[in-house]
Amino acid sequence: MSVRPFVIQDLPRVLDLLDASLGRGPAGRRPPELFRWKHLESPFGPSFLLVAEQGEQLVGLRAFMRWRFVAGGRTVTAARAVDTATHPDHQGKGIFTRLTRAMLEALDGQVDLVFNTPNAKSGPGYLKMGWMEVGRVPVLVRPRRPLRILGQLRPGATLPDPPAVRAAPAATVLQRDDLAALLGREPVPPGLATPRDPAYLRWRYGAAPLLDYRAVIEERAGELTGLALFRVRRRGGLWESTVAEVLAGGDGSTARRLLRRVAAAARVDHLTLHAARRSPLAGAAAKNGFLPAPVGIRLVVNPRRPDLRPDPGDLGAWTLSLGDLEVF
Repeated sequence: MSVRPFVIQDLPRVLDLLDASLGRGPAGRRPPELFRWKHLESPFGPSFLLVAEQGEQLVGLRAFMRWRFVAGGRTVTAARAVDTATHPDHQGKGIFTRLTRAMLEALDGQVDLVFNTPNAKSGPGYLKMGWMEVGRVPVLVRPRRPLRILGQLRPGATLPDPPAVRAAPAATVLQRDDLAALLGREPVPPGLATPRDPAYLRWRYGAAPLLDYRAVIEERAGELTGLALFRVRRRGGLWESTVAEVLAGGDGSTARRLLRRVAAAARVDHLTLHAARRSPLAGAAAKNGFLPAPVGIRLVVNPRRPDLRPDPGDLGAWTLSLGDLEVF
């Protein structure tokens, strides 16, 4: 088996491998444009990509997205471990471990840390290779249709058609000229936070193929004073509105109105959100009926420098949105 960098000519075989290993993905299919958007067009730079071959067959993929955080006026370069795939006929041969170790070796000197939100299947593999368990990022849930939620616990329950979404496409709203001014009024976040500028938001939520992010806004005298970005997605047998970003200039009242607008935009079974404890957004969420979910999102990290501050192994050192944690 050989390991080498991905080249664009690999794309058709990589998509076939992802389908065989991981299924059809969060959008229901994996067209080339989704891969290009995610791995080749990010404002942080193209992803780090390695493939494994056995003879003429492509049997493994390891992808780390370039990412960036700011903390106390400093920039922290990062990579997010995302797509990993091993062909079903070649599982159990150590391909995941070999590709991950090769990737980390290749990244030495290029990034300050690598982070990930692994599932139950892949999590033990990361810890075995020396990654640090940061903790569970708490998630808030607002039930909207409790009888539907209870009904999904019964055998044979069916998923209804997707609900209509009465909110503008994120791509349209994110072209507003006053978006930069809104972002300029956001409080400086404590700890490690993704820098949000118009280019990042337009790539992450406006240009994402198939994911159908939507936006609701608050205005005063025609000026943008608040923005929430979300998408309606299937969650098991339920429909969920995932609230990825809430930008309200630190104003709890504006955040509360934005969350009400998201809730009214689609007849979903529940909404999900992450808000830092004791933040204005957390207060707004509580007043909108959001409750702590029983299980949060697992966060692991592999620091590539020993002197990072704040300490990425401390859950309190991170200021994340659900958009930072979402699998897409």
